[in-house]
Amino acid sequence: MEVTVENTDHLEGVVSAPPSKAYTHRMLIASSLSNGTSQISNPLVSDDTQATLEAVKALGAETEIHETYWTIHGQEIPKTPNRPIDCRESGSTLRFMIPVAALTPGPSTFLFGASFERRPVAPLLESLRELGVDSAVQGNGSSVMVCGGGIRGGKTSIRGDVSSQFISGLLFACPRAKEDTEIFVTTKLESKGYVEMTLEVLVKHGLEGAVKDDLSCLWIPSDQSYVPCDHTVPGDFSSAAFLLAAAAVTSSHVTVKNLDYRTCQGDRAIVGILEEMGAAVKIGDSSVDVEGGQLVGVDVDAKDIPDLVPVCAVLGCYAEGRSVIYNAKRLRYKESDRLDSICTELKKMGADIIVNEDGLTINGGSRLQGATVDPHNDHRIAMACAVAALGAEGKTKIQNVECINKSYPQFFSDLRVLGANVVGS
Repeated sequence: MEVTVENTDHLEGVVSAPPSKAYTHRMLIASSLSNGTSQISNPLVSDDTQATLEAVKALGAETEIHETYWTIHGQEIPKTPNRPIDCRESGSTLRFMIPVAALTPGPSTFLFGASFERRPVAPLLESLRELGVDSAVQGNGSSVMVCGGGIRGGKTSIRGDVSSQFISGLLFACPRAKEDTEIFVTTKLESKGYVEMTLEVLVKHGLEGAVKDDLSCLWIPSDQSYVPCDHTVPGDFSSAAFLLAAAAVTSSHVTVKNLDYRTCQGDRAIVGILEEMGAAVKIGDSSVDVEGGQLVGVDVDAKDIPDLVPVCAVLGCYAEGRSVIYNAKRLRYKESDRLDSICTELKKMGADIIVNEDGLTINGGSRLQGATVDPHNDHRIAMACAVAALGAEGKTKIQNVECINKSYPQFFSDLRVLGANVVGS
């Protein structure tokens, strides 16, 4: 499928942020490990969360899907799945569920729709080996086999600069280990907010542990039990960032509801970035209001906010002066090599942008032109290009836009509500 986004002079209106993908994953997994019934209100329905829903069902959880909530009937010991678990393109599902599968009595096989070179799991498998779990990438690299039988526990080390999802996956499973587990993070942890999000959900399910302030060491007591908990999924700053940026790019006034700035989502940093660039931002009790104006270039440290890089690159194109995005090397291991992808597509539109190993440099002020762009099967590249197209001259054709179903299926509908000129699916 493809859409055409035309230059749009002005946006105006109020829309609601979609539910958080990150919280939906975490609440779903914790609920599935609880011996009893939990309810998740306002879950995100997307390709990625559907993959996690199917995975927890394969491991024995029973689910009831309603229009505005899910009911999860969990169990303390996951069952051995009777068929391979397809994680689709969801790296979160894969990395979270591999450790959980170690708790089953027998072996589990995980399929993944992307290359393990693109979304590596080797550090996680090595950490699990240190904790007494046998697992391996199989065949031509299209599946992972995890031997069940439980987790021994003990001490393990893992890098913090490849994916915070490794640590979250261990945090889900190690409370059920036979011995206490101590996790040592050997490099500075990036995307710290996502691990804090995991810890927040685990505490609500009655789990205990101890962590250093910088999360360089985490201690997880053994033989704990999850207790059921009812959740309401908050709005997603990662997705809302595209709507807020659209207001800034078009010098418009947009309000996004269902956003709680008190959340531990790291991507709430988009608010501060927009303010620093010169947009007028107002934070409400459950909303963020942005009014665009003349933007100026800024430096963005992407260490804890990798998902904001594509949209920040677009903002840099519309700002006066230079913007530098750094500490972004991990973006090469996302759904696409996001540094190369966003650079390539924005260059098609006339952007003055340079990619290096660690990030991007954008010289603002170049007038963008409509073009045909390829999102590289990456939802955040597709949405970033749509935002860029709003301020570009002429029309921009975005190919293969079904990739937005991974995180924000209603994105183009919400842009239309705000007045964007969007034609197509």
